Amino acid sequence: MKLKQLPQDFRVEELTAVQPGSEGNYAFYRLEKESLGTPEALDAICRKWKIPRWRIGYGGLKDRHASTTQYLSILHGPRRGLKQTHLHLHYLGQIGVPYGPKLVTGNRFAITIRDLSAAEARLALESLEQLQQDGVPNYFDDQRFGSVTPERRFIAWYLIHEDYETALQLALSAPHEHDRSSIRKLKELLRKQWGNWSQLKEQLPRGNVRSVISYLCDHPQDFRGAFACLHMELKTLYLSAYQSYLWNRCLSRWLELHCRPQQLWEVELKTGPVWFYRQLNPEQRHALKSLQIPYLSARLKLVEDHPLRPILEDVLAAEKITLRQLRLRHFRKPFFSRGERAAVFFPQDLAYQLEQDELQSGKRKLYLQCVLPRGCYATMLVKRITAVRPAEP
Repeated sequence: MKLKQLPQDFRVEELTAVQPGSEGNYAFYRLEKESLGTPEALDAICRKWKIPRWRIGYGGLKDRHASTTQYLSILHGPRRGLKQTHLHLHYLGQIGVPYGPKLVTGNRFAITIRDLSAAEARLALESLEQLQQDGVPNYFDDQRFGSVTPERRFIAWYLIHEDYETALQLALSAPHEHDRSSIRKLKELLRKQWGNWSQLKEQLPRGNVRSVISYLCDHPQDFRGAFACLHMELKTLYLSAYQSYLWNRCLSRWLELHCRPQQLWEVELKTGPVWFYRQLNPEQRHALKSLQIPYLSARLKLVEDHPLRPILEDVLAAEKITLRQLRLRHFRKPFFSRGERAAVFFPQDLAYQLEQDELQSGKRKLYLQCVLPRGCYATMLVKRITAVRPAEP
């Protein structure tokens, strides 16, 4: 069984509390896109309208593999729409503040899971019944980890250990499966010519990468300063990816300690396996439903009687880091954010229907609709439904 990575099989609609009017300094838009990630869509808008990226506010990153609808604002933006291949921007009016994540109330998903055998369809329906009572583990999914290398190397880990050259090399030249042909060639050039800054500068197109290399022409060994030249949005993503990975490890460890082996099974993510659960007892269900796991940061006060202290310390020890190191003493920005995240989520307005798969003779398809809280991954819901194994006797 699998989730077909086609726009018509995975649709996302961002839900917002914003009501635009005719006044305000921020033009408000609805963005519809297909086969395009949010950063790429924003880059296309900036190029077309010749505006700096900092003037755009948006609620969150949406999957490039889905057909998505989301919202954004542009400071003093054009009061008109924009239509290009793979994206359509609709002008909706004016608002008085920049649009951001706090204005997103949730996301509505429509998902089709195809190529299900009769047994897989039965297990999927059983899983849907269970998760309405037990919830879905609220892990960050692979979309969060686009900057992580295939060898599972995190740029932020090298920043924490003050290995700025490796951090910069990974940020500029590490290959990724979704790189376009032009990006692959650029990264190959950077890997081959690393250290030959003057030659590289002559061969690179104008842009942020060339600016970083230009800095190294004047400061050949100042990799910390060169890293600081990267776009703030990218640097924030690198830290968010590592912090999200640490959070995932904390939740997986909690499940390992509080569930019986027969209640658990492993699901492989890009950053490694994590535990999923099934058939919770009332005590476990209550504990998970109320569990809030903090993000690891230097500002977290890990007092002696903190109920999660042993788990958090285990995760930090496995990574060979301390909370104090998460301060990134040579950078004022970006920084590891403070806060917490619910351990599980519950789909709202969940509806589903099992039908014959018109694309696969003799197979079934499962159509789902639901609303998820902001920050929750529908792909985790799909994994909960499709990655389950029959319970052991």
